[in-house]
Amino acid sequence: MPDVEWVDARERLPRSGMPVAAATAGRYPPDDSAAEPDGEDFWLVLPTYFTARHIGEDGTEYRDCFVDSDEVVRLPHGCGRPCAEPVTHWAELPTLPGMTVHTVLGEDARTALRDALG
Repeated sequence: MPDVEWVDARERLPRSGMPVAAATAGRYPPDDSAAEPDGEDFWLVLPTYFTARHIGEDGTEYRDCFVDSDEVVRLPHGCGRPCAEPVTHWAELPTLPGMTVHTVLGEDARTALRDALG
């Protein structure tokens, strides 16, 4: 497996629309109100995409953020905006097998999958 190049989110962000692996840190379950919060700290990798602008389900507008498949928005660590699970680092996801792209749609997807599987 090739080495992954992790980029510190404080130093550089991916281009908008780019699918990335995001290393995110936080606490589960989150409980900031307790004097000694229950739960456990975590740092884990999630598949996300980075976008310059995202409108959340509640209408909140986010800038320069990472969004996962459940539409959870995470902000870059050190960006100066509050976030319970900030992204500390990110890495480009690999492209599809035998291709130079991350996404193939429609009939092209069936053709690409058939070609990859032989």
